[in-house]
Amino acid sequence: MATGSAGSPSDLEPGSDPDLWERLRIGDHFALGELFDRYADEVRAFAFRRTASWSTADDVVQATFLNTWRRFQRNPPGPLTGPSARGWLLMVAANECRTLFRTANRLRNLVARLPDPAPDRDHAPDIDRRLDDERQMSAIRRAVAKLPRHERETLELVVWAGLTTTEAADALGVPVGTVKARLHRTRRRFPDLLTRVDLTEELS
Repeated sequence: MATGSAGSPSDLEPGSDPDLWERLRIGDHFALGELFDRYADEVRAFAFRRTASWSTADDVVQATFLNTWRRFQRNPPGPLTGPSARGWLLMVAANECRTLFRTANRLRNLVARLPDPAPDRDHAPDIDRRLDDERQMSAIRRAVAKLPRHERETLELVVWAGLTTTEAADALGVPVGTVKARLHRTRRRFPDLLTRVDLTEELS
């Protein structure tokens, strides 16, 4: 996740991602809250696609922003290179997915042993919908898991998280041409998956 010069803090637009980034670098926890409000839903959706579990995705969101704060407190990264912190946060989320995946089964087993809550309303439709989402996502994950890791991460950032090829390249620390080449290869393997979004311009 590359960082570099983004101009002096006084030149930054108030409330922009680079401005929030600089505020984080000096220990402003309110800046983290603003980034959370801005990107928590995207991090959650990204984590669900990585884990096929809504409960694990919620854990990933919490871990992503908590560890982001710890990172800035312990060893702040350099200035943000682009206009958005989204790619950086999604790479943190990807690392958290890998960490939480090893304990997700133990967490689910623990929850399964807890007593059922007192009934208040029929939650069956909500539960069925969540389970159906997770079953479908599990099937997709099994197929995507056959990709090499670098192609899988590129697909997740561009196709599922909606980053541009430039944003994905910055987050992954590779040239834009490398991202496009990976997407070309992935599209040959998963044409149906990659037609869910318009990548014509991105892949030209």
